[in-house]
Amino acid sequence: MSAPRRRRPHRGRAPRARATRGRSYVGERYEATAGPIAHGGHVVVRVPSQVEPVGTRVVFVRHALPGERVLVEITEGSEGDRFWRGDAVEVLEPSPDRVAPPCPYAGPGLCGGCDFQHVALPAQRELKAAVLREQLSRLAGLDVAVTVEAVPGDEDGLRWRTRQRYVSLPTGRGMRKHRSHDVVPVDDCRIARPDAREPGSGTVVEQVAAAGVEHTFEVAADGFWQVHPGAPTTLVEAVLEMLEPRPGESVLDLYAGVGLFSAFLADRVGAGPSTGGRVVAIEGDRGASALSAANVPSAEVAAGDVAAVLAASYDEPFDLVVLDPPREGARRPVVEAVVARTPRAVAYVACDPAALARDVAIFAEHGYHVAGLRAFDLFPMTHHVEAVGLLTPVGR
Repeated sequence: MSAPRRRRPHRGRAPRARATRGRSYVGERYEATAGPIAHGGHVVVRVPSQVEPVGTRVVFVRHALPGERVLVEITEGSEGDRFWRGDAVEVLEPSPDRVAPPCPYAGPGLCGGCDFQHVALPAQRELKAAVLREQLSRLAGLDVAVTVEAVPGDEDGLRWRTRQRYVSLPTGRGMRKHRSHDVVPVDDCRIARPDAREPGSGTVVEQVAAAGVEHTFEVAADGFWQVHPGAPTTLVEAVLEMLEPRPGESVLDLYAGVGLFSAFLADRVGAGPSTGGRVVAIEGDRGASALSAANVPSAEVAAGDVAAVLAASYDEPFDLVVLDPPREGARRPVVEAVVARTPRAVAYVACDPAALARDVAIFAEHGYHVAGLRAFDLFPMTHHVEAVGLLTPVGR
């Protein structure tokens, strides 16, 4: 798990400035029925359009649920855009899955951090599962059953963020609006733990107990570490269960961060010259890589771009591979470098369903298929979902 790779998007990130393409429709309102959930926390809505060719225009709408009749206000969109964005500013016919948001700062024009505060928690997980299924179907041609599992450590979807960044205001602190630099004053973020810390300098210590073993990790205070308290244990145990590492095996841990997976894998394979097992941890961030060398002294640690390191070294066969790439995924050069090492199993830890599906499709070109998939609700109240996929050669 890495340092400043920015796997998670900045909450409330503003859109890139772009030229208006014809007449702006911002502020216009339409009554419409919400369609299916889309990747990114929106539902798909179609509204009438007089722009040639006359018909309907796709709008990605926040704060709605599939099947609801809503009043949509356009927040981004002009004549020449392929699609528009909007908010459901009034719900005319609510879904049975709609609830009152537990956070008073959630809703149109307010804090942009949470996408699903208006959705019952079981339905949130169903929506995330639907997105993961759709991305795997559309981008990888797979029909995969998906269940998004709850993870211990939150309070009914709240109070799970162990680190939280606020915007300082003259009278307190706040959070940014969705796709905006504007700030909403917030006295208490409902998904943050009361003792959540803001990123700072230096290092902190994290302890993880998984599969009957406990390890301690030194992590940069401003580096990457999973923010849900149950995430490290959950992900480690899922990876170990899927890979079934054996004593004496060799493992490549790619995008290894500070060595979370490497530490537990080293235990299982018996990494070290006297035991015959081997763990190689490759991480692009040099600070995180240095920490992984200290956290997992039995591993071989290499700092550098993963694709570049694999192109120049470690070209021998490996039994197992862990992939935990940033949001954009591993991409073709890394996937092809992995399959060239003929592992018997690959565990792919994914924070983005589309990136996972694209990389799975590349694995399939080289004879690897999805032999298992689990998904975890590590980010309740948001659209984000974490998945762990097992890839093995076809026929195994």
